[in-house]
Amino acid sequence: MKSTSALLFASTILLSSPVAAAGPNVVASIKPVHSLVASIMQGVGEPSLIVEGAASPHTYNMKPSNAAALQAAKVVFWVGPGLEAFLDKPLDALSGGAKVVELGEAPGLEKLKFREGGAFEADDHGDEGHGEAHTDAGHGEEGHKHTEGEAEHDHAAAPEAATADDHAHEGHDHDHDGFDMHMWLDPQNARAMAAEIEKTLTEADPDNAAAYKANLDKFNQRLDSLDKSLTTTLAPVKDKPFIVFHDAYQYFEHRYQVRVAGSITVSPEVLPGAERLSQIHAKIKELGATCVFAEPQFEPKLINVVIEGTPAKSGTLDPEAATLDAGPDLYFQLMENIGTSLKTCLASAS
Repeated sequence: MKSTSALLFASTILLSSPVAAAGPNVVASIKPVHSLVASIMQGVGEPSLIVEGAASPHTYNMKPSNAAALQAAKVVFWVGPGLEAFLDKPLDALSGGAKVVELGEAPGLEKLKFREGGAFEADDHGDEGHGEAHTDAGHGEEGHKHTEGEAEHDHAAAPEAATADDHAHEGHDHDHDGFDMHMWLDPQNARAMAAEIEKTLTEADPDNAAAYKANLDKFNQRLDSLDKSLTTTLAPVKDKPFIVFHDAYQYFEHRYQVRVAGSITVSPEVLPGAERLSQIHAKIKELGATCVFAEPQFEPKLINVVIEGTPAKSGTLDPEAATLDAGPDLYFQLMENIGTSLKTCLASAS
């Protein structure tokens, strides 16, 4: 009799306890976007991911399982056609009535113009400001200018730094209006994207609105801590110039005032020719660039070619989280890893 009473009591407690309603079927394009969505959906559901593992959105080919996931989705989050070009037509062809959210158009984003030239570091680093309206250090007097609100960026391309190969492919890394699409590499942009994700999920699934709002608040608190940590980590090395594999770090550079001196290639799916490699090699010597960074998805041998005969060291940066496990913590690991990799290489270089 006692066991029956206990069972009835437990059943009453379970029935009276609030249970989160099942969340909507959500799909995210790439790992950084998936991480933001997963953060807002914690405790409600888990979004599906299209570009898994070490695959790159620059070279990705859709799988049948991806197409099936999209057709079953209620909400799809992506950055936009300038980054995940492979999704452009499949999203247009969706027949299930899914809401497609282009996070590259989220309110509150600071969008930076795409830089056409690979070697974009001016000879004079300069001491001029990093305020609300300034000529960005490392880009000379004709560099990109940032103004409060919607940023204005006037980039001077370096004609001698570009080769025919570098312009053979158009569209990736920047959208149709010419904006760099790696927007998540500024935590303030991640904040704007997360707000748009929370708003969209709340509209699609009002039963779980409180959970989405609570998760957004937690996310923003973690973001504040991350931003402060990265500022502290990078302060001692922010004046040391370095070269990256492709120009994916403009938002990180702008936020933390680190000194990206140039990129080996403009578009990662177009390998640089001998002329570009020679130009980057000369640029390393000219600027005294201390580190050259590879990326996990692309050819590391190129890094050894451009640093040969120079004191520069090599490192690895992973702007699209190819080496990280998908999930809500990925975004924070991604940003911390970039900060740690930069500090480790730049601090150890002469």
